[in-house]
Amino acid sequence: MEVDEIGTMVTGSWVLSIQPSLVWGSSGSSLTAFILQVHGFDVSTINSVQFSNHTGYGKFKGQVLNDQDVTDLYEGLKVNNLLQFSHILTGYIGSKSFLEKVKEIIQELRSHNPSLIYVCDPVMGDNGKMYVPENLLDVYRESIVPLADIVTPNQFELELLSGSKVTNESEALAAMEMLHNKGVKTVVLSSSSLGRDGVLICLASSNRDGAKECYRIEIPLLPAIFVGTGDLFAASLMVWMQKDNSLKVAFEKTISTVQAVIRRTLDYAKKVAGENMKPTPAQMELRLVQSKDDLENPEILYTAELFS
Repeated sequence: MEVDEIGTMVTGSWVLSIQPSLVWGSSGSSLTAFILQVHGFDVSTINSVQFSNHTGYGKFKGQVLNDQDVTDLYEGLKVNNLLQFSHILTGYIGSKSFLEKVKEIIQELRSHNPSLIYVCDPVMGDNGKMYVPENLLDVYRESIVPLADIVTPNQFELELLSGSKVTNESEALAAMEMLHNKGVKTVVLSSSSLGRDGVLICLASSNRDGAKECYRIEIPLLPAIFVGTGDLFAASLMVWMQKDNSLKVAFEKTISTVQAVIRRTLDYAKKVAGENMKPTPAQMELRLVQSKDDLENPEILYTAELFS
């Protein structure tokens, strides 16, 4: 680590990651920090919530943090001149006031570093159901998305952000274009049910400096529910977009990484659960550490095709 004359940390890639913190489990801040650190990024984390475990267990304890909580932490960084971040990554946020403060933080950090890259995973819901307060939607639409360089919604979140239905790939592209029109350079539809039975469709669209490109990947639908895949997807995409500066390559590596991790997770869960038994949420926690080689050097299992 280099240090300048006033003692401020200097680094090539230092990420401010604003994510949930879980005591138990492979999602949220522990997951994203591990992925980024494996690839040589320095990571500072701010918790958006503090839970004992993810909500898929049915029972959990903890706190949803608010604007004062994040303000206290940010002001501590600011008074010590520790704002030299190259990237911001945000995931699940459970409070409107917290999200509004995040907007102010992004704007101020960009005043320090105009080339700051902001990756937004707009975690709001899935399969037609919101699992955050509805008053967060307008903040995402009007304040957060226009600040983002990269946005990674699922199909339902893309509908929420664009205000339009997405029932086929043409509608998905139109909705993604709406986000481009708000200033987002790269929009990646992380998953959708737009494919035929047993197949998920992922789309990646970029509009940078007037140059447009769009790619499509089909992936198999696995018979299981995974928690943390959105965090895994967004962190991996940030890594590969930074390292390869190619939407096609980053898209392929991200999809291949996620698929390798969830396949290993499902194989493990089935083995420990036993024949004909449904795995528990604890058994279905992502096998992240065991997938370190896949995180660092994923085998390209899925090729992106140009799409328009």
